[in-house]
Amino acid sequence: MKIDMQKTIAKEFSLKGIGLHTAVKVSARFKPAEPDSGVSFIRSDMASRPVIKASLENILPQSRSPRRTSVGKDRAEVHTIEHLLAALSGLGIDNITVELDNNELPGMDGSALSFTDSLLKAGIKEQDKPRRYYFLKEAISADEGGASVMALPSEEFRISYTVSYNHPMLKAQFRQADLGSAEAFQSEIASARTFCLEEEAAPLKQQGMGLGADYDNTLVLGKTGVIKNKLRFEDECVRHKILDLMGDLYLLGRPLKAHVIALRSGHPLNLKLVKRIQQQMQRYDAAGITLASSPQQGSPIEAEEIMKILPHRYPFLLVDRIICLEKGKRAVGVKNVTVNEHFFQGHFPGKPVMPGVLIIEAMAQVGGVMMLSPEENRGKIAYFMAVNNAKFRRTVVPGDTLVLEAIAGRIKSRTGQVTTRAMVDGKLVAEAELMFALAGD
Repeated sequence: MKIDMQKTIAKEFSLKGIGLHTAVKVSARFKPAEPDSGVSFIRSDMASRPVIKASLENILPQSRSPRRTSVGKDRAEVHTIEHLLAALSGLGIDNITVELDNNELPGMDGSALSFTDSLLKAGIKEQDKPRRYYFLKEAISADEGGASVMALPSEEFRISYTVSYNHPMLKAQFRQADLGSAEAFQSEIASARTFCLEEEAAPLKQQGMGLGADYDNTLVLGKTGVIKNKLRFEDECVRHKILDLMGDLYLLGRPLKAHVIALRSGHPLNLKLVKRIQQQMQRYDAAGITLASSPQQGSPIEAEEIMKILPHRYPFLLVDRIICLEKGKRAVGVKNVTVNEHFFQGHFPGKPVMPGVLIIEAMAQVGGVMMLSPEENRGKIAYFMAVNNAKFRRTVVPGDTLVLEAIAGRIKSRTGQVTTRAMVDGKLVAEAELMFALAGD
C-alpha cells in the first residue's frame, strides 16, 4: 500500500505585491526545504536574517495583529500568513522556506489563488520521509460569543462551515469541503477572496487594518451586493472562511485528519482550537516517547496504519499507536484514556472507570495487529473464539496510559492463541489469554 511522502517545491520562485493590512511593498522568494523542516519565514531585510517558523509557539496575539494570523520571534514579524498556509495545506506541501523583505506576505488578490498557481508552476517534489498525519483521537471544541468550532475524529480532512450574520449577503451560508485532494482545494476553495462589510471598511482603516485592501483584493459587501466587483462563487464568503480555517489548522505542524465544524469562527477561535488539538497530540506523542525504550521496538505504527490492518474505526478503535511490532510474534500498543471517551458517558459517569471488557478488547486489537501484520495474513479478519484466565487487577481511569502487550502462543493457519496484558505506570491492570480464528482470503 502506497505511503504518502513529505513534499516540497521543485524550484524557487518569487512573488511581489503589497500587504493587505500594512500596505507595505514586499517581495517574497519561495525555496525548497529539507524533510521535517516545516514552513519557515526569513526576514531578509533584517541584518540578522531571523528565521520564524510557522508554529503555534510563534503566533502573535490578536491584539497585535487583529483579523489575521501572524507569527513573530523577538523583534521579527510576518503578518497574514493564513492564505499561504491554506495553499500549502491544500496542495500537501510540508516543507518550504519563504524569504521576504518586509513584515507581511503579499496579499495578491485576497485569496490563495496566486500562491496555489505559483506553487504548482514551481512543481511539487516528493521527499524521502513519510508524512506524519495526526488523526484526531477524541472530539475537541471551542466557543465564544455565539461562535463555535469543533473537531471530530475522522479518517479524512473535512471542513463544514456556516456563516450566519445579520446581513443580506451573509445569512446562513453553509458549505462542506472534503479536502483530501489537491484538486478539490483548487476548484472549490483556493480562489475565494477575503471580505468585509461596507460599514466596516473605513473604521478598519482608521484602526490601522486593511490599509492595503481595495475593491480588487477584498470583497466589500454592501446591502445590495458586492461593490465594484463580482463574486466568483455565490457562496464565496463561506468558502473564504474555510480557506482561513485551513491555514490556521496548518499551524499544527502536521497534516490533520479530522472533521472540523465551524459556526462564525474567526482567527482567535480557530487558533484556540488548534492549540487544544496540539495539546492532545503532545499527550499522545509523549506516551510514545516515554515507551520508546524497548530494544526490540521497530518503527511506531500510527492510527492510520493500524486502520489498514484492522477493520475497527472510531469510536471502537481502542489502540492509538503500536510502538513495538515483531510480526506474528509480539506487539506492544498504547491507549491514552481521556475523560472524553464515549464509554464514560454511561459507565459510572460519577466516577469514571474504563469497562473491563473494553480493556480486553484493546488487548485483543493489539493481538489482532500482531497476527494480521505478516503479509500472508493481510486482508484477513481475526475473530474472537475464546477468552481464558481473564483477570482485572486495578481500575483504569481518565488520564491513564494503557500499555498493551500481546505475545503469540500457538499460531496455526486458521487459529491463534495470544497471551495479553495491560499495564499502567508499570503496574499490571489486566491480563487474559485470547483465542482467534483467522478468516478471509
